Amino acid sequence: MPEVQLVLRSTRVVTPEGVRAAAVFVAGGEIEAVLPYEAEVPVGARLVDVGGDVVMPGLVDTHVHVNDPGRTEWEGFWTATRAAAAGGVTTLLDMPLNSLPPTTTVGNLRVKQGVARSKAHVDVGFWGGALPGNVKDLRPLYEAGVFGFKCFLSPSGVEEFPELDQEQLARSMAEIAGLGGLLIVHAEDPHHLAEAPQRSGGRYADFLASRPRDAENAAIAHLIAQARRLGARVHVLHLSSADALPLIAAAKREGVGVSVESCPHFLTLTAEEVPDGATEFKCCPPIREAVNRDALWAGLADGTIDCVVSDHSPCTMDLKTGDFASAWGGISSLQLGLPAMWTEARRRGHSLEDVVRWMSAGPAALAGLSRKGAIEAGRDADFVVLAPEESFTVDPAGLQHRNQVTAYAGKTLHGVVRSTWLRGTRIVADGVIAEPTGRLLERNH
Repeated sequence: MPEVQLVLRSTRVVTPEGVRAAAVFVAGGEIEAVLPYEAEVPVGARLVDVGGDVVMPGLVDTHVHVNDPGRTEWEGFWTATRAAAAGGVTTLLDMPLNSLPPTTTVGNLRVKQGVARSKAHVDVGFWGGALPGNVKDLRPLYEAGVFGFKCFLSPSGVEEFPELDQEQLARSMAEIAGLGGLLIVHAEDPHHLAEAPQRSGGRYADFLASRPRDAENAAIAHLIAQARRLGARVHVLHLSSADALPLIAAAKREGVGVSVESCPHFLTLTAEEVPDGATEFKCCPPIREAVNRDALWAGLADGTIDCVVSDHSPCTMDLKTGDFASAWGGISSLQLGLPAMWTEARRRGHSLEDVVRWMSAGPAALAGLSRKGAIEAGRDADFVVLAPEESFTVDPAGLQHRNQVTAYAGKTLHGVVRSTWLRGTRIVADGVIAEPTGRLLERNH
């Protein structure tokens, strides 16, 4: 056995085999072994016993808009990765848009990597972008290490990242399938959106009517049809319409390469509780009704939904105007995803093992991050230590992301992050965050 530097011990360690008392041996930043709690601590190793607090694998969040460089007044690698670490997220993948430049060429990727390198408190990887006219850039980006490619089927909200029509989608999908890559898709149909009633003002009901479930359902149906025809792998981002779940489940049974994620805000918040004018709740697709939320939970329970990630999409406070039509659409939740999900999961009878499957193992598998997502030998020693029975009330002033706007303000959540560990080094302890030691990740490295 290599020289063990750390033994992290708890009466509750979440492993692929279940929750048990265990001692996790760490050598060279890697999990060397998961042994019985009473295992002898090697000479020279540091013992950290967290008692009854739960040791879980660090969360993997594959849907984060860091916006750096170019819109760093919205967010940045320093603040986003601090928020991630404080929330138990040890790995994140940055979305290719809202930064300037977007990640649509190798040159733009290198710019973003250069900005992130010294600021990352957690490990960071990058998605590439698929735009009209950049098919020629997809292979070079993939060879440069992006984890896959994102596209929109409806307007993205920023002019430098236009959507794909069905013909452009097919061209990009065919190229990505030829690479063996993954296409991740914002699936709302622009024609259904154009036909929906569009009203300005502060009524949430009006905004909800402007982004109907049919827009998601139709886009997902088209996406599955293209994936089936081309033999491609596709991933549906931030599913909000539970109506699409039977279609997705049927495609999976048929062998179509489709997967799907949802987000904490769709699983913990409801349209009925959104006050008029409260645009901190605005996102696209939108937070829907309680009955829809219940159906999304059923999709999680039966495995149709593969993972839960934040879609952290922050902005400056002035962009969250009281008009739902013009306010920026995005929920800032990177630091709060774990307690938000655990609060609702425990209420519904789910376990922390379920939360780990949805928020760590599932996203890691989606991105091909074979060293992340589980507490077992050979994985990176990334952990979050959680006090699951303790609760706290969300104070926006205590959040680490740059602009303290959150839909969770004032909510009481269960699950307090005691500490976060990256490759065997404690990077957060009782709210105190260490200097950045995160690495930049590339596909298959």
